[in-house]
Amino acid sequence: MSQTTKKAISASLKKLMQDTPFDKITIVDIVNDCQVNRQTFYYHFKDIYELLGWIYKNEALTNIAEYKTFNTWQKGFLKIFTYVLENRLFCMNTFRSLAREHLEKFLYDIVFNLIIDVINEVAEDASLDDKEKTFISNFYSYAFIGILTNWMREGMKTDPQIIISDLTKLVDGNLKRAIHKYT
Repeated sequence: MSQTTKKAISASLKKLMQDTPFDKITIVDIVNDCQVNRQTFYYHFKDIYELLGWIYKNEALTNIAEYKTFNTWQKGFLKIFTYVLENRLFCMNTFRSLAREHLEKFLYDIVFNLIIDVINEVAEDASLDDKEKTFISNFYSYAFIGILTNWMREGMKTDPQIIISDLTKLVDGNLKRAIHKYT
């Protein structure tokens, strides 16, 4: 029942964000739309930002869980682009609102976790400490998020496959070289 209620509340927020800027949506708007009371909302979420994060986590994060290896990271990144494209209004509404920081934090968490798993795999035989792995992961995470947010800002015109292909050209070999330079 709890997941069903959370999904109903999240569906209401997504529906409202089709026509209304995120900054203008209130909890009252959400609970009226999904026909639950405010207490029900607060039982599941502390605020609208937590709800927003829950949506991104449950919709986008589950799509990339299986793509956290050196041979599959490109598919994981493509899934992120595809999610943004398929949820264009929702994501752009978040991007253009005060919630942008939440979107970027969410993206950072997803990308960092994907990249750190790849680095752990590639650096399995290397003597890298966690600080060095984190630094490399941060570098690649912020680069990817910059590319993704710039793509969003420019209207998502470029085919994500092309972007992933270009990223692959940049990353292939460079990640291994970066790890090697630390050992």
